[in-house]
Amino acid sequence: MIKICVVGEIGSGKTYISKLLAGNKYPLFNADLEVSKLYASNKKIFLKLKKIFPKFIRTFPLKKTELTNIVLSNIKNIKKIITIIHPEVRKNMNLFLKKNKKKKAVILDVPLLLENKLNQDTDVIVFVDVKKQLLLKRLKKRDGYNPKIIDLMKKIQIPADQKKLAADIIIENNFNPQKTRLRVKKAIDTILI
Repeated sequence: MIKICVVGEIGSGKTYISKLLAGNKYPLFNADLEVSKLYASNKKIFLKLKKIFPKFIRTFPLKKTELTNIVLSNIKNIKKIITIIHPEVRKNMNLFLKKNKKKKAVILDVPLLLENKLNQDTDVIVFVDVKKQLLLKRLKKRDGYNPKIIDLMKKIQIPADQKKLAADIIIENNFNPQKTRLRVKKAIDTILI
């Protein structure tokens, strides 16, 4: 099984690229989606976070605004949240890999993959490259855009230029669907020859 790991900056289109790489052929693991599911359904995570942050967390399921307020109140809180949520995401990712071990390839959309050293030497790292101006313009259009949160998230991530250096393949994303599809097809053909 070939693990194709998609990395890039916040808002670069990693999830879009991951879906294109997966198509209808290859299983896709999306860590952000897993986190959302855990926040919505995992009572154990809720209780652990409520115990640490009783002033912020009120009712189950967890609300994104409550988590945002926790992080904005103190940047160190992000590490506390990560220590609770990441082991569960990692467990789900390992189950996904085990379930799909006979597949030719799997796609991993895991934003902090390199930071958490979840990749192996045999993995194919795909970096989604976006021009800074285009990236900022896109981020500002997001629902709930908060520049403080974006800055805090960037602080816990490896800089984009280092991720780019670690990549086996770079896909330029200019948010033109037709061009991006062609670039992704070329990349998948290169990986799976």
